[in-house]
Amino acid sequence: MELRDHIEDIRANLKAGRYQNEASVSQGIVLRLLNILGWPTYDTKVVSPEYTVGGKRVDFALTAKHNKPSIFIEVKQVGQANGADRQLFEYAFHVGVPMAILTDGQEWNFYLPAEQGDYQERRVYKLDLLEREVEESVYRLNRYLNHQEVESERYHESARKDYKDKSRVQQMKSTLPVAWEKLVSEQDSLLIELLADKVEELCGYQPDIDTVSDFLTNTLKKSERQLPDKWPVSTPSYTNEPKPAASANGVGFSLHGKFYPCRKGIDVMVAVLEKLSENDQKFCERFASRKQGRTRNYLARTKEELYPGSPHLKEYSRQLKSGWWVGTNYSKNSMSIIIEMACDVAGLKFGKDLVTNL
Repeated sequence: MELRDHIEDIRANLKAGRYQNEASVSQGIVLRLLNILGWPTYDTKVVSPEYTVGGKRVDFALTAKHNKPSIFIEVKQVGQANGADRQLFEYAFHVGVPMAILTDGQEWNFYLPAEQGDYQERRVYKLDLLEREVEESVYRLNRYLNHQEVESERYHESARKDYKDKSRVQQMKSTLPVAWEKLVSEQDSLLIELLADKVEELCGYQPDIDTVSDFLTNTLKKSERQLPDKWPVSTPSYTNEPKPAASANGVGFSLHGKFYPCRKGIDVMVAVLEKLSENDQKFCERFASRKQGRTRNYLARTKEELYPGSPHLKEYSRQLKSGWWVGTNYSKNSMSIIIEMACDVAGLKFGKDLVTNL
């Protein structure tokens, strides 16, 4: 298998929620990629696990020459890397490592600790294996992490060149409308909350989430008509395009041709998650191990964990028979996104094996 084949397989496993803790990310993703990138993962002098730094430990230290680490890698559980950069930088400063990498398996953050600015400003590149094209992932991993590149020290030269490349600014500017289109089309929960709160602040009434959702959908349609040709409009992973109705009888869902009626849209989402968890005892654990919402967890062991930082929303929740909790403060568009993620985890084709009518 070539690197792109390994990445494709890892992407499929990420979508299915098969990496449920740091150990599985380390073994199933990090060591797997290091091996195909030419690192002798069996040689603990070269790929050193639990490397001691000032009385603490970094997950992996990569030593290519001079018996001195060239790269530190800190590994976190999928979706749990936020805030870990400070600890990683402390390790890197202590030893003077040229590059530090923070990864949760899906996201790979490449840093140059010796450069100027805060942590984010010293990040050379952020690679998301699910968001970026496979060829881009292959290129970046080879450029910064290939054993030969590190041994020759070209990796550091390449990273510093990318860090100082003025075209980065232009790339960021040209990507802004694409990022905005994705936020609106995917209707990020944080965006909906901010918009609803601002409406309430201005007029005294808070709109329901479907009203905000409809506004964002109409805004997207309007902006697509006005975007200049030179600005690409990406196709989001979870689209806004209407799916075929589950049944002419009304609201509900069809699973492998069998129709399950429901009272309203949120009941469809909860019923789908309930059904999939009944069919697979590990479904909830795998779904919860996926990177979920920016400020919310769609599925959690407790209702308090559904809305971190927003405890007042915890009442918008329902408990499945398995004991897991599902958040219910979502627009129909967000429900479709959650159901499609559930299909990925369950290995189903959304719109074919499972069809919904919200």
